[in-house]
Amino acid sequence: MIQRRKLIQSGAAMAFGAPALVGFAQQSVTLKFHTFMSPQSNVWINMHKAWMDKVTADSNGRIKFEAYPAMQLGGSPVQLYDQAKDGVVDVVWTLPGNTPGRFPRIEAFELPFMMNNAEATSRAYWEYVQTVAKDEFRDVHPIALQVHGPGVIHMRDKQVKTAADLVGSKVRGPTRQITKMLGYLGATPVGMPLPAITDSLSKGVIDGCVIPWEVVPAVKVQELAKFHSEFDPAGGALYTTTFVMAMNKAKYASLPPDLKAVIDKNSGIETSGWLGKVQQGGDIAGRESAVKLGNSIYTVPPAEAQEFKRKARLVEVEWMQDMDKRGFDGKQLLDTARSLIAKHGKLVKG
Repeated sequence: MIQRRKLIQSGAAMAFGAPALVGFAQQSVTLKFHTFMSPQSNVWINMHKAWMDKVTADSNGRIKFEAYPAMQLGGSPVQLYDQAKDGVVDVVWTLPGNTPGRFPRIEAFELPFMMNNAEATSRAYWEYVQTVAKDEFRDVHPIALQVHGPGVIHMRDKQVKTAADLVGSKVRGPTRQITKMLGYLGATPVGMPLPAITDSLSKGVIDGCVIPWEVVPAVKVQELAKFHSEFDPAGGALYTTTFVMAMNKAKYASLPPDLKAVIDKNSGIETSGWLGKVQQGGDIAGRESAVKLGNSIYTVPPAEAQEFKRKARLVEVEWMQDMDKRGFDGKQLLDTARSLIAKHGKLVKG
């Protein structure tokens, strides 16, 4: 009788314990995702939302997102990285270049005429950070590192065909290396976050900007700038910009192992390459938005691109010197970035 009672008590304990164990195993989490991109943009719809949807699906609905585009949770684009670092939000997508000089080694990818295509260069960027700059993003848990497609010059009132055509024009650049490049090309560089472009163009604060085609409709550049200058791929891409998708370290560490595995599955070199590919894929529609308005589009031929390269070369030299002063080997970092871009360029169809 005593033994039977013990068995009943044991069974009851197991019965009461089972829901608790199941509850732990089925733990779910809601993550706040914050970025500066507009809710109508290609980046938000086809990259951010697509990534969140895949994570939710892969977790069988146990990872959910509160999604906030256009800085809806407050702050400025410059503060996004620290919002993830400090746990104000859980996941961000932002430009490291918003805080000039804070992430110096990854600027190798923003130097003039470095990239080939966004998928290959994004893969190279991820591998570069993992091999020679792993502590660059030590304050967060990096999910993906990527770049956009080839940068394009967009001007309100004049067509840029040569570097000399930029002289005296106020042109917005996204990061310190790209604003330096604009300065050496003869422009008056103006640094500002992407969302500020629309108002600045409309009020004449700037005469033009450099952004990829993909982002043009999101900031209505095709309506405000009637002259566009792209570069023939044979002569190289003028520039690209680096991005990081990052998660708060403590939030990642708090996830149960199976949900960490879901995040891991949607992180790394494959996710980085996918984001780059999708972003550059939006260039077609962005360019078409300018074509439909009858805007003037000029393709800089490879021969003329050499003049842009020659004038912009000082940006590269200064960056290497800056790295040397910071205790890094600037030439080695640049050579590593170039070799990785070339390697992944051969593996990825442009």
